[in-house]
Amino acid sequence: MKLFERIKNFRDDESGAVTVDWVVLTAAIVGLGVAVLSTVQGGVTSMAGKIQASLTGAEIVDLGTLGFEE
Repeated sequence: MKLFERIKNFRDDESGAVTVDWVVLTAAIVGLGVAVLSTVQGGVTSMAGKIQASLTGAEIVDLGTLGFEE
């Protein structure tokens, strides 16, 4: 049996134990996502601040027409 077929059968099964397993599995995935986001948030915020400071202090150089006639 292929993996996607097994997942589909698991999802479609309406028996009680499988339904409870599905709820627990979904809650675990959501919890893992929240944990990852809360862990990464500080680093992302810090990096965004550094990028903003770098771009704010950057100078823009006018290259003119780059040798092309207008």
